[in-house]
Amino acid sequence: MRTPMPVPTPHANPLLSGFPSPLTTLAELFAYPRYLPSSIDMPRLMQSGLRHLEGQFSILASAFGQAGADQKPDRRFAVKDWDENPWYRMLKEGYLLNAKTLAELAESIHLDDDDDKSKLSFFLGQLVDAMSPSNFLATNPEAIRLALETNGESLLNGFANYVEDMRQRRIAITDESAFEVGRDVATSEGAVVFECDVMQLIQYKPLTSKVMSRPLVIVPPCINKYYILDLQPENSFVRFACEQGYTVFVTSWRNPQEDMRGTTWDDYVEGVIKALEVSRAIGGASQVNALGWCVGGTLLTSALAVQEARGEDMVASMTLLTTMLDFTDPGDLGFFLDEATVVAREQSIGNGGIYSGKELAFVFQTLRPNDLIWPYVVTNYLKGKSPAAFDLLYWNADATNLPGPMYAWYLRNMYLENRLCKRDELSMCGHSIDLSKIKVPSYILATKEDHIVPWQSAYRSTQLLGGDSEFVLGESGHIAGVINPASKQKRGYWSAGAQGDHAEDWLASAQSTPGSWWTHWSAWLKRHGGKQKAAPANLGDSRFQPIEPAPGRYVKVRVE
Repeated sequence: MRTPMPVPTPHANPLLSGFPSPLTTLAELFAYPRYLPSSIDMPRLMQSGLRHLEGQFSILASAFGQAGADQKPDRRFAVKDWDENPWYRMLKEGYLLNAKTLAELAESIHLDDDDDKSKLSFFLGQLVDAMSPSNFLATNPEAIRLALETNGESLLNGFANYVEDMRQRRIAITDESAFEVGRDVATSEGAVVFECDVMQLIQYKPLTSKVMSRPLVIVPPCINKYYILDLQPENSFVRFACEQGYTVFVTSWRNPQEDMRGTTWDDYVEGVIKALEVSRAIGGASQVNALGWCVGGTLLTSALAVQEARGEDMVASMTLLTTMLDFTDPGDLGFFLDEATVVAREQSIGNGGIYSGKELAFVFQTLRPNDLIWPYVVTNYLKGKSPAAFDLLYWNADATNLPGPMYAWYLRNMYLENRLCKRDELSMCGHSIDLSKIKVPSYILATKEDHIVPWQSAYRSTQLLGGDSEFVLGESGHIAGVINPASKQKRGYWSAGAQGDHAEDWLASAQSTPGSWWTHWSAWLKRHGGKQKAAPANLGDSRFQPIEPAPGRYVKVRVE
C-alpha cells in the first residue's frame, strides 16, 4: 500500500510563513517512503556531476575576467551588477548551476510512479526558485543600493508593506487603489436582468443596429470574477462580441459567503441552465449559442449533458475556452491533489463550509512563483516599493470564495477520479452524464503554454463530445492566450488540423495564422448565429426586467 502524500504545510521561507500555502518542502517530500528512490541512473548522475564540476571552474574563470557560458535572459538578474560585479556574478552563476544540477539529480532518480517523479521535480523547482539570491536582502545588489541611497527608508517602507500584506493575508501584486469595478474595469453598458442565489445574469447593450437572432450566453469560471472578459474597452471580449452583432449575456457568479456554505455542484449547473433559459426567453429565440471558459466550460458542458438527459434542446452551439473535460493530465494543479488532500477537504468543508478565495488565489500564484510571488516579495519588501497598477493583476487579486460541498465534489469527481469523461459514471441533477450525447457543434480553444489546462487535455474534448468540433490552438497561456484582442494583432493560432486520437498529430497538420483567434471564432460563430434582426431597444423584457445596472452587486463583493 502506497503512503499517501502529506497534506501541504506552510511555506518554509520566512517571508511567506504567515501566508496560507499549499507548498510542501523538499525535506518533507523525501521523508515519505513513496519518494525514496527505487534506483538511481548512476551514469546519468556521474555525467551531471562532471558538468557541475566544469561549471564551477567556469564560474571561477568568469570571476577573474574570463567570459563565462552564455545564459538565457533571466529577469531576476536583469540589473548590471549581476554581470559586472565579480561577487554577484559568481553568486548568480553558482545558483543557476546548482539549480540545473538539482534538476538533473531529480531526473536521475527512478521512482515507481511517474506522477511521483513529476511532483518531486515540481516541488524541487519551487524550493530552488525560493532560494534565488535575488530573493534575499543580503544578496540582492539593487535592494542594498536602494537601502544605502535612501538611508534605510526603503527598508522601513518594505517592512510597512510586509505588515500590511500580512494583515490582508496576501502578497500585493498590483496597486488596487487604481481600479474600481464598474468604474475602471467591467465598464460595458448593460443591466442585471435576473438573479438567484448563485449568480446574476447580465445583458449587455447592443453595439450594432442589427443583431443575430440567437443570443450569446457566456459562462465564466466561478473561481474568478467574470470581468476578466470585460477589463477595459480595448481588451474586452464582451465588447468585441457585442460589436460582432450579438446580444450578449454573462453569468456573474456570486462570491460565496456563509449562507452558501451548503451549495453544491448541482446548484451551479442549475444556475447555468437558468441562465440559458432566461437568455433564450429575453432573446425570443428557440436556441442560444453558449460559451464557457475554464471551470465555466466544465459547468456549461455539464449543463448541456443534463439538458440532453431531460430532453431539452436550447443550445445551438458551444464554445469551450481552455476547458478540461478529461482530467487524465490535470496540469500543474495536479501536483497539489491526491487522496489525502481531497479527503482532508471533504472532512473539513465537504459537508458545509467555505473555501477561502485568498487561499485559492495563492495556490494559483505558486504555480508561477517567478511571475506572481518572488518579483513582488523583492519589490514590496526588499525595495520598499509599491507594485504598479495593472488591470489584469487587479482582477487576479480580486479573489472569490467557493462553497465547500461544491469544491470538494469537484476535486473528487473531476481531478481525482476523472469521472466526467466516463460514460454514465457521474450523476448530476438526478441524471447520468454521457458527454457523447451532446451533439451540438463545438468550438474548442486551447492555449499552447497553458499550465492549468494542458492543451493536449483540452484537445481530448474533441473525442468526447458527440457533435462536430473545431479545435484551435492559441499561443501564450491560460489568460493571455484567451484575452488577445483582435485589434492588437498579437500572437497567433493554429487551426484546421486533421482530428484524430492524438493531439500532436493534429498540430503537425494544422495551419499557423498570425493574430488573434477572436476573428476566427467570430467567423465560425456567425454560421450558428441565426438570421439578423433589429437590435432590441430595451434590455430585459416584461418578465425579466432590469434589476440594476451592470456590473451588478454580486461582482463587487470582495473577500475579506
